[in-house]
Amino acid sequence: MEKAFQLSIDEQGLALITIDVPGESMNTLKSSFAEEVGEILQQLEGNSDINGVVISSGKASSFIAGADIGMIDACETAGDTESLARQGQAMFDRIEQLPVPVVAAIHGACLGGGLELAMACHYRVCSDDERTQLGLPEVKLGLLPGSGGTQRLPRIVGIQQGLTMILTGKQLRPKQARKAGLVDDVVPRSILLEAAKQLALSSKPRRAKVKHSGINKLLEGTSIGRNFIFKKAGEQAQAKAHGNYPAIDAIIDSIKVGQEQGFKEGLSREAEHFGRLAMTEQSRQLRHIFFATTAMKKETGADGVKPEKVERVGVLGGGLMGGGIAYVSAVNAKAPTRIKDIAEKGIASALHYSYERLLKKVKRKHITRNELETTMLRLSGSLDYRGFERADIVIEAVFEDIELKQKMVADIEQHAAQHTIFASNTSSLPITKIAANAQRPEQVIGLHYFSPVEKMPLAEIITHAGTSDKTIATTVAFARRQGKTPIVVKDGAGFYVNRILAPYMNEAARLVLAGEPIEKVDKALVKFGFPVGPMKLMDEVGIDVAAKVSPILAAELGERFQAPQAFQRLLDDDRKGKKNGKGFYAYGGKQSGKKVDDSVYKTLAVEPSGQLSEQQIAMRCVLPMLNEAVYCLDEGIIRSARDGDIGAIFGIGFPPFRGGPFRYMDSLGIDTVLTQLQQWQSEHGEQFKPAEKLQQMAAAGERFY
Repeated sequence: MEKAFQLSIDEQGLALITIDVPGESMNTLKSSFAEEVGEILQQLEGNSDINGVVISSGKASSFIAGADIGMIDACETAGDTESLARQGQAMFDRIEQLPVPVVAAIHGACLGGGLELAMACHYRVCSDDERTQLGLPEVKLGLLPGSGGTQRLPRIVGIQQGLTMILTGKQLRPKQARKAGLVDDVVPRSILLEAAKQLALSSKPRRAKVKHSGINKLLEGTSIGRNFIFKKAGEQAQAKAHGNYPAIDAIIDSIKVGQEQGFKEGLSREAEHFGRLAMTEQSRQLRHIFFATTAMKKETGADGVKPEKVERVGVLGGGLMGGGIAYVSAVNAKAPTRIKDIAEKGIASALHYSYERLLKKVKRKHITRNELETTMLRLSGSLDYRGFERADIVIEAVFEDIELKQKMVADIEQHAAQHTIFASNTSSLPITKIAANAQRPEQVIGLHYFSPVEKMPLAEIITHAGTSDKTIATTVAFARRQGKTPIVVKDGAGFYVNRILAPYMNEAARLVLAGEPIEKVDKALVKFGFPVGPMKLMDEVGIDVAAKVSPILAAELGERFQAPQAFQRLLDDDRKGKKNGKGFYAYGGKQSGKKVDDSVYKTLAVEPSGQLSEQQIAMRCVLPMLNEAVYCLDEGIIRSARDGDIGAIFGIGFPPFRGGPFRYMDSLGIDTVLTQLQQWQSEHGEQFKPAEKLQQMAAAGERFY
């Protein structure tokens, strides 16, 4: 059987360990490799002719992307997972104890267990390639680094930097890694192995020690200073996490024990916490998301159909969305992109949108000035359709007007190539109607981005009855190149994400009208795990926009979508939200958007009193969303519960640690969800009417997973 670890020794006594996991595109560490690594280490430990060791990857684009998460899922108890951590710690300890210099030659992703292995080496050299990134992202899976990461990283880069990296999962690029002291040198990839070999032959072994320098010495060098750092780090992390992520306290505790009681005690505490965290509901749900998104990367959206290559892109409309779409097409997908607008100003602003964001990257040293200029050369603009005959896909981001969008389809069919896909970034208009007069309806599809385009990870790919599989597969593949996680949804009012968001927002508004204070409603949902509260979100989206969407949904889907009448009072008072500085919150000055504008209560004729607990408020808003997700699954709007969970997490920030609407319903119990909906239906009205599928599942004792 082919091995993942290969050892060769040259005439200078330099041992080269190459990691190349057979049949995988990236290296991940598995517990089954322990024997292989043990044999290699035994050979090195017993050979006095060895003068140095270099560890490198046989993969073209990664060092080690982390440990295989499947190992953790296979563990049944906290004890099993703890012993997994202790096994990793012991293996890396043996690497660190080798009597000759050990150097890690890093190119590509060096994450999680990969970085823990690299930190057990005495030196690290990495390539200056943009694919090279170093970090410990375990916190994003509700875990902590379990193979010495909480002990070695703070010793190598200092406590403050180490805490920041482990608590946020932040990844460093090559230059940042060198500045932090995480790597000793950054070199072009072509000479990476050579540089690592020279370092191994000209150095002495060294171990990761507690180090403090400069300003940090004052804080990190004393027990009082360290306690201050730990306290502050905990407060800052929990201010965002609201006690929903147990990994935070465990990370701080492991680092603290290591600093105060020594390396060995720190490792022991790290392993204990690792075992316990792996069994928490939060980590379980976060791992499910990881597996789901990994599986989705291999899917085309149309079984057995290969996507066509997209070489060139056209974008219609130079507004905020058009600018964002052009940016992800040129920067992430690296495709030449041409923007058409009816005014020079629109094109200029779309180009400036990309320039501004790239300039920020230059200032942060993420890219060079040269890379900025090369990327900007991929972008061009015009007032007519010149150049569009070469586009493989044209993404339309014009106003939400059905006749205008139909005209765009006709224009593209006239001016672009026979094979060009027309993708509409619509948030509310049916794709079926947009494609109604098309000559090639099979090439018309919806491609719905969320704002801001470059930050929001989801893209909804919306198909109408006539969309071809080739069009679906090509659009899915291209959205992925743009850095998106795409889900394929069927045409219908609001599609999936906005459709499940509407009942949630409506219920929050009803609670405010019933006298619950605005900040109390928002706080309850932030505590539940959403990034922002519903009333704040309404200000961000625009109260006028929310008011426009409701009637469209109500007309198509019935009275459960009927928005509270009071919206009209807000619009009559010219309250549009953040964009015109007048909404539920007060804008302007230092506290802009932080405090509620109390005059809004007068506009709504409401006296805030507050009768419900935060838990009751959260459930009153969330249950209609869960219920609507079930309607969507039943109607085939989404293809699976998994797609529904990913769509809600990546599209509207549904709390990831709750697993998404469907996994959350499974954990609450379908019976519980149904009973509560029925109770509220009788107390508060038809917006709580349970989906039929829920009733059938409860009767049959079924789950979504």
